[in-house]
Amino acid sequence: CERPRIRFVHELKEIQRIHHIVLFILRLRHLQQLFAPAKTIEKTITKTYNRIIIMKIDVLLGLQWGDEGKGKVVDVLTPRYDVVARFQGGPNAGHTLEFEGKKYVLRSIPSGIFQHGQVNIIGNGVVLDPVLFREEAESLEKSGVDIKHILKISKKAHLIMPTHRLLDAAYEKLKGDAKIGTTGKGIGPTYTDKTSRNGLRIGDTLLDFDNRYAAAKKRHIELLKATTGETPDIAEAEAKWLDAVKYLQQYELIDSEHYVNKLLAQGKSILCEGAQGSLLDVDFGSYPFVTSSNTICAGACTGLGVAPNKIGDVFGIFKAYCTRVGSGPFPTELFDETGERIRQIGHEFGAVTGRPRRTGWLDL
Repeated sequence: CERPRIRFVHELKEIQRIHHIVLFILRLRHLQQLFAPAKTIEKTITKTYNRIIIMKIDVLLGLQWGDEGKGKVVDVLTPRYDVVARFQGGPNAGHTLEFEGKKYVLRSIPSGIFQHGQVNIIGNGVVLDPVLFREEAESLEKSGVDIKHILKISKKAHLIMPTHRLLDAAYEKLKGDAKIGTTGKGIGPTYTDKTSRNGLRIGDTLLDFDNRYAAAKKRHIELLKATTGETPDIAEAEAKWLDAVKYLQQYELIDSEHYVNKLLAQGKSILCEGAQGSLLDVDFGSYPFVTSSNTICAGACTGLGVAPNKIGDVFGIFKAYCTRVGSGPFPTELFDETGERIRQIGHEFGAVTGRPRRTGWLDL
């Protein structure tokens, strides 16, 4: 954890050494009058140093199928950073933290929320369920977290609608034995709408929301009728969802790509928190048994709006054994008493669903 600090000191010394050499040459050749004064040169070097060295985002990722303990590591690392940002995934990812005998499960809110007032950001690559978000946020407020002051939400993050959940269940049912084993939270259909340019974003709640929501809902109802042959009754779920959308508007909604890059320009340190794990990446994971977003480092660039050259250190987290939730290949899976013992000792049950996780030996 001290590596960034050590790197900072070494590179600062190198910059200072070069600085002294440049000034010596200028004075030796009596050419100072042709260049900026020494103080201006020093300011230029310092500014360049800040832009090149300080403006980096560190990324924390899971290296397995998720559930590696990323949230706990983020909580330990957070005091070293000014900002913690979540860049992808939805409420199917649960990071479990325990403080003073109380257990907290964070589904959408970054794990840095419990620390010393650092800014926390939900980026544009995240899909958000207003109802689950409200439950999560109000639970944190009751525990004393001033969440409305320290949490910022991207206007470009997409909303999970009540009908997305119904579509998720319908699509899984159609797959039969080939089902993915999703959490049924509507994450996949929400990302599908995003990619097909039919999605509803948080920023849409600020302008002509009623019409945009009605159009999206109508489209989903037609899809459900074509898929299941039935017209779903969503009146109760819809009322709760719309009320939660109003609650969501109480938070500071930001253009996260500008906000994050402005923080970097100010020399702020940022830690990006990934959800799930690398082996569930939609492109490079065990497709089709994957999640619906990019869980690897590149996801931090698209999920927050930062350039690849802004990525600094990348922390990869893995356990001494493997676990997996849902369907898909698992070469070292254990079906015997040893597997069950690992499950019990490691408390390997889904933080969001409570489902027992599949367990097996470490596979490198």
